[in-house]
Amino acid sequence: MYRDTVGKVTVGVGLMLPNAEAAQALPFITGAHAATPQEIAADFARVHAMITGRPATFYKIPGSLELTQQTIDAKLSAVLQQFETRLCAQIPHYDALPDTVKMALLDMIYNLGPVGLFKGFPHLITAIEAGAWTQAAANCLRHGPSPERNAWTREQFLSAVVTEIKAEAEGLLTRIWRRLRLTLSGMFRRSR
Repeated sequence: MYRDTVGKVTVGVGLMLPNAEAAQALPFITGAHAATPQEIAADFARVHAMITGRPATFYKIPGSLELTQQTIDAKLSAVLQQFETRLCAQIPHYDALPDTVKMALLDMIYNLGPVGLFKGFPHLITAIEAGAWTQAAANCLRHGPSPERNAWTREQFLSAVVTEIKAEAEGLLTRIWRRLRLTLSGMFRRSR
């Protein structure tokens, strides 16, 4: 367990634990055995009493409780599936969005929650619904995540612009090539 950037006790990849009972619902281990509810509550209280704003490793001491990587991965996958279901319900044609846009949206909804994303970023949602990736990139700045994380999210939206330009250019070149072939073919037939 560790404290996130706003001081919430968290575990794994950003799974917030609102209280000791939420922590006790998870299969923490200590060494080679399952942690008891009392051990989980004690470790939660220890972490909760510590200062915030430190890397996750700061909160680890010998004997700290842990989750297996398999448990962390399963929790992360379940949360992402729930969030993607919400994105599909809220954003028309979500399935047709570029993969990079989907990744940016998943990062944002994971960080902000559904209400934080949909209520807090109306200009971003409008830009996404319009396919205006440059506008989406300009409206995705969050307060709290690191500048690097915000830059990564912005780049995901901007890479959708590049992908669309490439697709349009390839389509244009294909049409030009077809016309050129038809023209050359017609010229060749007339010259016989």
